[in-house]
Amino acid sequence: MTASTANAVPFKGMITLFAMLATIMQVLDTTIANVALPHMQGSLSATQDQITWVLTSYIVASAIATLPTGWLTGRFGRKKIFQIAIIGFTLTSLLCGIATSIEEMVMFRLLQGLFGAALVPLSQSTLLDINPKEKHTSAMALWGVGVMIGPILGPTLGGYLTEYYNWRWVFYINLPVGIISFLGITAFLPETERHDRPFDMFGFFTLSLAIGALQLMLDRGGQTDWFSSKEILFYCGLIAACLWLFVTHSVFARHPFLSPALLRDRNMLTGTIFIFFVGIILLATMTLLPPYMQNVMGYPVLDVGILMAPRGIGTMAAMIFVGKTAGKIDPRALILLGLGLTAVSLWEMTAFAPFVPEAMLIRTGVVQGFGLGFIFTPLSTLSFSTLEGKLRTEAAGLFSLMRNTGSSLGVSIVISLLGKNIQTNHSYLGENITPYKMGIAANHVSENTIPGSHAALALLDAEINRQAATIAYIDDFKVMMWVVIAIMPMVFLLRNPHHRKSDEIPEMIRK
Repeated sequence: MTASTANAVPFKGMITLFAMLATIMQVLDTTIANVALPHMQGSLSATQDQITWVLTSYIVASAIATLPTGWLTGRFGRKKIFQIAIIGFTLTSLLCGIATSIEEMVMFRLLQGLFGAALVPLSQSTLLDINPKEKHTSAMALWGVGVMIGPILGPTLGGYLTEYYNWRWVFYINLPVGIISFLGITAFLPETERHDRPFDMFGFFTLSLAIGALQLMLDRGGQTDWFSSKEILFYCGLIAACLWLFVTHSVFARHPFLSPALLRDRNMLTGTIFIFFVGIILLATMTLLPPYMQNVMGYPVLDVGILMAPRGIGTMAAMIFVGKTAGKIDPRALILLGLGLTAVSLWEMTAFAPFVPEAMLIRTGVVQGFGLGFIFTPLSTLSFSTLEGKLRTEAAGLFSLMRNTGSSLGVSIVISLLGKNIQTNHSYLGENITPYKMGIAANHVSENTIPGSHAALALLDAEINRQAATIAYIDDFKVMMWVVIAIMPMVFLLRNPHHRKSDEIPEMIRK
């Protein structure tokens, strides 16, 4: 879609509204169900291992189904695929809400992931297509707010619905949003041109198998002790074999599954690699902070939700600022600023103690929120800035896939490191507690507890656990800080297409 065509699109505001509703519905569902898992487990008579498949099935299905979004859109048209995705996601949400067994729930979550996978890339490509290039930054700022609102509001909203209503309302809440979004898309979204490109089944199959195995490895690794498990080694072998087959096939195929033009575009290639690492930071911190505040610092659940909110406010404020200053500031400078703010907040979090004042939690949350907001929107804009319009939907699918894969990898890494470091730190701290150093432990034993009794030892062990967990969380924050610092040089690989070309400079001098 050209700039003139984008300017001619009617009802831009309505299209944006209903596309964003669909996006928020999908991204909200990736985190809203997490807090309801213990209640689902009891209601569906599921084991701990079985209930995790409620999340795993959704993640794997979403990852695989994101890939063919570009081809489906070209073959059948964006409007039709958008309608099918919304109505399918809404109906499967209803089925999840009325599920009576763990087998039904896993199957319906699988279908929900398949239908919902296309919603985020479709909304992103829609907003890019209906706006001219000079408005892309503002459009991506608005889209970014929708994408970021899910991880921020999901746990809080899910906890509220589960506590005051029922875990089934975590899924029922999608029904009115889905219906309104479907009616709006049907009424206002224009159809796109169709491109009858052959479908590369072998490429799709091998890449899907690799991504599915990767997601299973990341999800199951912590439960099976990673590479000491034959299951994880099998996934590793499957990933390597499928990726080798996919790359080899893509080099020689006449119509490969992923368009070679995506990889030839420097901004798109750099942006997809960049968003992978941003995804690692994006969800990992959100995963670590709530249990740290509850289990180590002793904050109630409601207070945790309130203290996490400023992080989202910082993100949205930064995105609004980026949208308002579009074209006035080099997007690469904003990305560097965002990475710097994120690194500073993580550095400050390495000074956390077993109890952290609320002011410090809010300050670090706001700074990190600002940082992520300054990264996400300019990166999305630059990644698509030099890409042909017909490739945007396929590129948006790849962009979303890399962000989600990075998030999954980030969560797996920090959780794995956390568990390992807690055990290591507990051993190190415990070996310094001896009968000859009981003065160290005296401060942690109450006056009514007999020194050396089982109660006193239990209290002492609990305090050692708390201190060990604090050190382990700090180590995770430090790892993420170094990841942010390490990816900073990648900013200079991005081109800013709005800068004047070098051949224009001599003409300016002559004048």
